[in-house]
Amino acid sequence: MSFSALGLSPEIVRAVNDRGYTQPTPIQAPAIPAVLSGGDLLAAAQTGTGKTAGFTLPLLQRLSERPAPRLASGRHPIRALVLTPTRELAAQVEECVQEYARHLKLSSMVMFGGVGINPQIERLRRPVDILVATPGRLLDHAAQRTVDLSNIEILVLDEADRMLDMGFIHDIRKVL
Repeated sequence: MSFSALGLSPEIVRAVNDRGYTQPTPIQAPAIPAVLSGGDLLAAAQTGTGKTAGFTLPLLQRLSERPAPRLASGRHPIRALVLTPTRELAAQVEECVQEYARHLKLSSMVMFGGVGINPQIERLRRPVDILVATPGRLLDHAAQRTVDLSNIEILVLDEADRMLDMGFIHDIRKVL
């Protein structure tokens, strides 16, 4: 089975091929169609099996099929949110998003604590389709009203079990 057989656009398939992947992994083959159809997905697999691509590729496909709506303010809404438990994972997921979206007209950014918040605030003034964030820093931005999550179309809780183990349940509820 090929990535194009899963219903992904030629631009996304090209980006996947650029990374040297020719066929979906066992976690990706069922996950991609499930997300493309708009269904919820709960998946578990070992590290290195392609879970990130399993949610990123269909997320990109869904967002690229429809142009971003314009808000009454003229601003460009954030359409997808990927929550991760750590800044290291957030940076890794954002890197994958950028790689797979390289041939698409979608923008993304990463936000996590431990670094200055002002560059993130500045970046949020430009269009962001996909936001990859840790819960704590995301809630910092929400409290300062520098981020608007009211137009999220797709929500991913990456490593949700780990976030719960780390005590993020209250933060996750606030985000929801």
